[in-house]
Amino acid sequence: MADTTLNALADTEAGVPAPPVAKRVPRVDVVHGESRVDDYFWLREKSNPEVAGYLEAENAYADAVTKPTAGFQGALYAEMLARIQETDVNVPYRHGAYFYYSRTEAGKQYPIFCRKKALSTSAPPEVGEEEVTLDLNLLAEGHTFLALGAYAVSDDGGLLAYSTDTTGFRQYDLFVKDLGTGVAGPALAEKTGSVAWAADGRTLFYTIEDAAKRQYRLYRHELGAAAADELVYEEPDEAFNIGVGRTRSRAWLVLGIGSLTTSEARVLPAEAPRGKWTMLAPRIQDQEYDVDHHGDFFYLKVNDTGRNFRLVKAPVSAPGREGWMEVLPHRADVMLEAVDFFQDFYVRLEREKGLPRLRVVGLGGALDAEVPFPEPAYSVFPAANMEFETRKFRYSYESLVTPRSIFDYDVDARSSELLKETPVLGGYDRTQYASERLLAAAPDGVQVPISIVYRKGLVRDGSAPMLLGGYGAYGFPLPVTFSSTRLSLLDRGVVIALAHVRGGGEMGKPWHDDGRMMRKRNTFADFIAVAEHLVAQRYTSPGRLVIEGGSAGGLLMGAVTNMRPDLFTAVVSRVPFVDVINTLLDPSLPRTAGEYEEWGNPSEKDANDYMKTYCPYTNLEGKPYPAMLVKTSFNDSQVMYWEPAKYVAKLRTLKTDAGPLVLKTNMGAGHGGASGRYDRLHEIAFDYAFVLGRLGITA
Repeated sequence: MADTTLNALADTEAGVPAPPVAKRVPRVDVVHGESRVDDYFWLREKSNPEVAGYLEAENAYADAVTKPTAGFQGALYAEMLARIQETDVNVPYRHGAYFYYSRTEAGKQYPIFCRKKALSTSAPPEVGEEEVTLDLNLLAEGHTFLALGAYAVSDDGGLLAYSTDTTGFRQYDLFVKDLGTGVAGPALAEKTGSVAWAADGRTLFYTIEDAAKRQYRLYRHELGAAAADELVYEEPDEAFNIGVGRTRSRAWLVLGIGSLTTSEARVLPAEAPRGKWTMLAPRIQDQEYDVDHHGDFFYLKVNDTGRNFRLVKAPVSAPGREGWMEVLPHRADVMLEAVDFFQDFYVRLEREKGLPRLRVVGLGGALDAEVPFPEPAYSVFPAANMEFETRKFRYSYESLVTPRSIFDYDVDARSSELLKETPVLGGYDRTQYASERLLAAAPDGVQVPISIVYRKGLVRDGSAPMLLGGYGAYGFPLPVTFSSTRLSLLDRGVVIALAHVRGGGEMGKPWHDDGRMMRKRNTFADFIAVAEHLVAQRYTSPGRLVIEGGSAGGLLMGAVTNMRPDLFTAVVSRVPFVDVINTLLDPSLPRTAGEYEEWGNPSEKDANDYMKTYCPYTNLEGKPYPAMLVKTSFNDSQVMYWEPAKYVAKLRTLKTDAGPLVLKTNMGAGHGGASGRYDRLHEIAFDYAFVLGRLGITA
């Protein structure tokens, strides 16, 4: 533990009240013949005024504990804001007859979505006057939260289907706006998810969720029709969600149906919206596939012969498995993450040795080129590529030192053109920072990648402060991305590290498999091994090491803190999934049934017994813990607010240290916290002041 004399935040600070004490109302459940006692189950009663009262009391306590850093928070906010070009425009992308883009204006929380009509085919093309398609600032008036879900323009450019959430609970109301008149109609449906237009520009397909927040029904809406929207499909299996979209060729509508391990797809010609959907290949347990289209063939990325996927094609006239023809075989050392088809070429997004890459392949066979990337750790993502007939592929590239940059790859020149790098104001000089990619040996010998960045001049003597983050779930690779706000840490000497632990997707599907279900403890062992490696290599020391994670990464924080509280001086845990067993025992909660393929089902004794070895809430005990900042949102639909609230309430009764335990609840937001960009900066400033304070850095 760090010397408390270095800590700017301490419960003994003058004027800080005693922390709130949640009342105990024991609830006993018998699971597999064993009694489970939960003293804080009552915190699930969201409509109970005592619940909100307790959370507000915790917020008041958090404010009191962090009051000494109020000025520092303001300074951090000001310097982070000063790096942002507040009035800015994103790179426009072509879709039909228009170029679409979003822009921001100084002082406004949300982006403004716009377009300009293409008036010529010249390069650069002549364009018409700006048309505002959607101003989120206007939609946010009267609300403390706003999130945009769907944003889909009809093929003729006349109509916009969009959806919004004004609570943070990720329940979206669907609207259609006439872009000619600028008038949006009343909400078509509530609790919607994906949307897709048919080619006629008047038929809209959309999905809705059930009580457990599972997208399960597909409806067809015809503009101007008197009849109610027609139910097209309903998925009965509680483990499966559905989503609707269009192929890039625009020729087909696709209904994707999938669990966390298994999928199938149905297709419909976009020009025949009232036609019959065709099954491509029925679901087979533990097989997944995605579909795209080109000419007479569907192309499928499928993991039927190996976990890391292969590419096959199937005739449109007979797309079943018996007709599949292999285009690219499965490769044990390369993960095929995505494939995007265009008229004359396709692009493979792959991952090898933990790093993403792009490969551009001509459909005529002459082109097969890899896009080069110069840095040891980075992220690359496909950007807006709405046009099928094109000779360019747009992608986004960034790293720990390179701001988000938009490129067009020219398939003829085989070269990339930088269109825009996100500006970082205030004289940012990337040459003053260094990034590395390290490997740490897990207890079973597996090499775990680490991405690391620091300001040059680092002396590796163990004295440097470090912030180490991790996630490790659902096969999602922890992205290696740039953050201008992070400069407020780097410029104060903090080393930033990312642990690419098992359970994520850095090394493909086997990396995910090795950190889920009955192998979940590998995730925690990997993170501890990374921390120990960084200490051994003298990048930092336990008294200078802060860790952070959110959602499933919050589970990671809770588990490793129970296992090795001596290894960290502080923890920042955002919307943490810490009450694993109790949540998964209740299939009525949002998303729970679909989660069994990631974590297991504690109704089964073997899974329950295994979860008991790592569930953070279950394993809290009387001992010293690192200082903690635990954050949640009252309207979170992914990890309910009561999980972190219960965790903090129980930990308060057990921990034997004098360090702060702070619970901060955003009472008007959801899983991602504040929605407005300025509000979000304030939240980051709060977090950074806590982190830096624990590291003895107060200015």
